[in-house]
Amino acid sequence: MAVNNLVYPGVSMPHVLGDLQGWQMLAPKEPPPGEGIHARETPTLVLAQPGTLKPDDYRELVGDLTNFMVYAAEPGRNARMALGVKVLAFLVLFAVLAYLLKAEYWKDVH
Repeated sequence: MAVNNLVYPGVSMPHVLGDLQGWQMLAPKEPPPGEGIHARETPTLVLAQPGTLKPDDYRELVGDLTNFMVYAAEPGRNARMALGVKVLAFLVLFAVLAYLLKAEYWKDVH
């Protein structure tokens, strides 16, 4: 099943989870008064034909799949983020110690 792209009309992509989600289509909406038919707004999708999963279950499935793909793309991210926090804490501590040392060294000069 191919689904037309809302941003680039006429460009279709396969919807591999289409059976689970169901068929969606744009909700008919009138443009705001005083604006032309090409007024920029976020398109609203409505479920025209339900899939095998309920919308909440589908959202949960896609969220879990996305989280797994983020982890699979970079499994060392959590360790890198933890190390980054430790390095920043060290730099803040070092800056405080350097400032106190400078204040102690220059107190007799002024």
